[in-house]
Amino acid sequence: MSSVPTATPSFLLRLRDETFDPANPAAYNLYLLAGPARLYLAVADVERGKFVALEEYALTAGGVPALAAQHDFLGLRGWNAVRLAVTGRAFTLLPATLFRPGDEATALRLHHTPTPAETVRHTTHPGLELVNVFAADTALTDWLASTHGATGRLLHHTSALLAGLVHQRGAAAPRRLYLNPGQQELTLVVMGQQLEYCNVFSCTTAEDVVYYTILVMQELSLDPDQDEVTVWGELTPDSAVFGLLRTYVRNVRFGPRPGNVHYSYRLNDVFEYRYFDLFSLHFC
Repeated sequence: MSSVPTATPSFLLRLRDETFDPANPAAYNLYLLAGPARLYLAVADVERGKFVALEEYALTAGGVPALAAQHDFLGLRGWNAVRLAVTGRAFTLLPATLFRPGDEATALRLHHTPTPAETVRHTTHPGLELVNVFAADTALTDWLASTHGATGRLLHHTSALLAGLVHQRGAAAPRRLYLNPGQQELTLVVMGQQLEYCNVFSCTTAEDVVYYTILVMQELSLDPDQDEVTVWGELTPDSAVFGLLRTYVRNVRFGPRPGNVHYSYRLNDVFEYRYFDLFSLHFC
């Protein structure tokens, strides 16, 4: 077991069902989504297939390991499963047939040169016959391995997003563009009968979001006046981003939470289109 927390970290969001018992981690899956400045956390009751906790923290010096040292259950061992996704543009998707284990660094170097503080990893998408190669902070990967061992699994957040989309879409779902704005970045996915496009852009303004949305629609022959765009992520119906999107794209709608899983009533306090990639770690 981890040492007793020395302090209580300040949180941006903390929602816990009264049935959640951190003293019994084996009954739960722990899902983490880590960005440069935020950590998003969710806990799912394995037996009931139900999310019973949702939390959000601003990361300071020391990142997730430092936060875990102050948190009441982040450093606990013995979870049923732990899945940690990292955000960022340092990733590439490859056809599974073209990938060979050991070639991760070579494949990623075409898009991103890893720094000395980064580790290159990969995960597979059997349903899409793809491999996701990505870079992650070495201190974060070391913390995951030392704290959670074989129970822990590291992924790129696009893997979670794609898993959620595949889970939610029916076999006959129409070709569609999906947006997932995050902290200073925008993930865009186009999926029809198969995945056609997936990329992450750096975005700091509402105009950036609209620019990349229209650019991708034009490149993939999607019509802003006809084709529907589904949005998840960190924005509100009255935000500048959503208002500007509706100016240029006629059919914009917010997406629902992933289905076939239950959510504590405590989570009714947040918009259903928030945390889609975090919740989608349940299907990875």
